[in-house]
Amino acid sequence: MWSGLLLILAAILIYIVGEISALFLLMHYSFVMVLIGISMLVVGQATRYTLAPILLLLFAIPLPYVIEVQLTAGLQLFSSWLGVQFIRLFQIPVFLEGNIIDLGIYQLQVVDACSGLRYLFPLMSLGFIAAYFYQAAFWKRAVVFLATIPITILMNSFRIGMIGVLVDNFGISMAEGFLHDFEGWIIFMACAAILALLIWVMEKITNPNASLASVFGVVDASKLNIKQYQGAYTFSLKPALIASVVLLLALGLTRAVESRTEFVPDYPAFVNFPTQLGEWRGQHESMEQRVIDALKLSDYVMANYVSENNEMVNFYVAYYESQRKGVSPHSPRVCIPGGGWEISRLQRIEAHGQPANRVIIQRGVEQQVVYYWFAGRGRNVANEYLNKWYLFRDSIFENRSDGALVRLVTGVGPGETLEDADARILDFLSKVQPELDNFIVN
Repeated sequence: MWSGLLLILAAILIYIVGEISALFLLMHYSFVMVLIGISMLVVGQATRYTLAPILLLLFAIPLPYVIEVQLTAGLQLFSSWLGVQFIRLFQIPVFLEGNIIDLGIYQLQVVDACSGLRYLFPLMSLGFIAAYFYQAAFWKRAVVFLATIPITILMNSFRIGMIGVLVDNFGISMAEGFLHDFEGWIIFMACAAILALLIWVMEKITNPNASLASVFGVVDASKLNIKQYQGAYTFSLKPALIASVVLLLALGLTRAVESRTEFVPDYPAFVNFPTQLGEWRGQHESMEQRVIDALKLSDYVMANYVSENNEMVNFYVAYYESQRKGVSPHSPRVCIPGGGWEISRLQRIEAHGQPANRVIIQRGVEQQVVYYWFAGRGRNVANEYLNKWYLFRDSIFENRSDGALVRLVTGVGPGETLEDADARILDFLSKVQPELDNFIVN
């Protein structure tokens, strides 16, 4: 009983920390913890019967952004490759470049939404429910649940391949509008059918004389030992009353935390970022509004700077006044493969005394060198996970979460080496850093 109260107190503490630091993940998990704590208070040992339904809620909680983008990028590229293998079975000429499937006349881009992650969590939740009601050995139930992962990947790749075949035969309309959505619905239903087929096959192999009805959650009420379940149910009024008071007090405290106004420092608009940096002359470019809306950034600068020797460096800064509620810069490690480029090398370096990620990317025979880091609140950080920790810390102790992603890109021209490209970026960095310090507030 009292352990349920302790769990509720821990959940409230986690919720408050999540609210202050703007980490939705902590807030969501704290809710599940509160439900388990309440169950422990109300039904006692019988919580073992309510635990699985409560844990099902975990599948409704989004993954942390850093993990989600990594999974999305990986699934995106793998599903694209597998889909292309399926298209080639029909003797259709096709070329894959990153996540872009080139059919000659048509090009299909496997976007984030088609990575398969949107199938994975619903199917895993369905697999969890099936395993819960599946009256069989633990290994069988584990197989049912874990099988949802390869089923999702294979069927999503099949969907991508089938769309490619249909587009090649009937035109681009096969990959748009209602047909695109309907194909997704059909594939998900097929995933559920494959999951049911897996259970049937396992039973036929391991228990040929049994039927699905006998092993899949059918309960004979006449065989239930009611006293066994009644013995598991215990209730104590005192811990429940204390928990009710604690939850009411926590409600008032969290309201006070929610009303706290975040400090947002004043900063110069990036439209005023200078276009003349020593011998480097630049020209500002603009992004489409749909891209700006997707990135959810507060301000940005994107410009191509050209030196007197006609060498070019692309300069990009995405600035966020607040990174609360899950808003944060998109990591280049995710965006680069999405543009058809492959990361051939990634290392952390010191560039003019500050940490940075040095990335070598290539597409065919083309090569580019990318430097990027995260800046804000008085520090430059290359490690994305360390940056998340500082964001968490500063949100709690400084009540601010502003910050930016800084990225420099240059191509490796004919006859040039990677060292030549590095020297070009470092020269540009020495010119741009003093100006950048005036726009990203410490």
